[in-house]
Amino acid sequence: MSLLAEDRYGKSRVRLVKVLRRGEWHDIHEWTFEILLEGDFESCFVDGDNSKILPTDTMKNTVYSLARKSPAECMEDFAKELAAFFLERNSQVHATSIAVSEKSWRHLETRGTTHPSTFVQSGGERQTTKVAMTRKGTVSVESGLENLVVLKTANSAFLGFVKDELTTLGETTDRLFGTAVRARWKYSSAALPFAPLRSAIRETLLSTFAAHTSKSVQHTLYAMGQAALAAVPDIDEIELTLPNVHCLLVDLSRFGQDNPNEIFVPTDEPSGYIEARLRRPG
Repeated sequence: MSLLAEDRYGKSRVRLVKVLRRGEWHDIHEWTFEILLEGDFESCFVDGDNSKILPTDTMKNTVYSLARKSPAECMEDFAKELAAFFLERNSQVHATSIAVSEKSWRHLETRGTTHPSTFVQSGGERQTTKVAMTRKGTVSVESGLENLVVLKTANSAFLGFVKDELTTLGETTDRLFGTAVRARWKYSSAALPFAPLRSAIRETLLSTFAAHTSKSVQHTLYAMGQAALAAVPDIDEIELTLPNVHCLLVDLSRFGQDNPNEIFVPTDEPSGYIEARLRRPG
């Protein structure tokens, strides 16, 4: 007989749009949830006994119902409410994990005016969070962002790398540097002003990317992580992933033309993949 070593179950891809109405001024959140429960579910897996199983359809409905009553205006706070709700209602559940991603919308600006109730989607960037809560009261919050696409056309070089008989890449002191940033950071507390902290981290990552004189993607990644930890004391560590999304210089010499770093062809396959996690010392 096999032993059930570990188990969990839940509902994924639960999508929600919530409109916050303050008179004529509206705000909008588009969130996608993954809910996972851990607990005393062995009888279901082993014997087919569903008496301790909360249907995943009920989990989906809980998201909608709780969202209607919740005062939360950021996904971290709502995820904490949702995790606590499942623990309070279900004694057989020992721990909950709520992962949320947010598709960004911003108010439409046209002819110098911000429209109070019309929105445009802000590219493919997504905000993320994962809240884990146990019945013993332990709560952890890990947030982040993904697909933050940035590109710089100056202050990026790549020199002095290893070369062998298979190396065809030339050294350069002036290249385009494009990437789609993914960042994840761990908060030191589960009771923080998450929305302004997220904005501060994002702004720090962007400003550092722009200002840094890059000797490699690795060099800039470290500078971005170091700056985020310095700017926001409420995070303990940050993990960054920077795929090197290439723009390749086109050889125009065959057409009798020069190309002073102006004409490129974008390509995203294959791409370099650089990842690191930075934490505070001690």
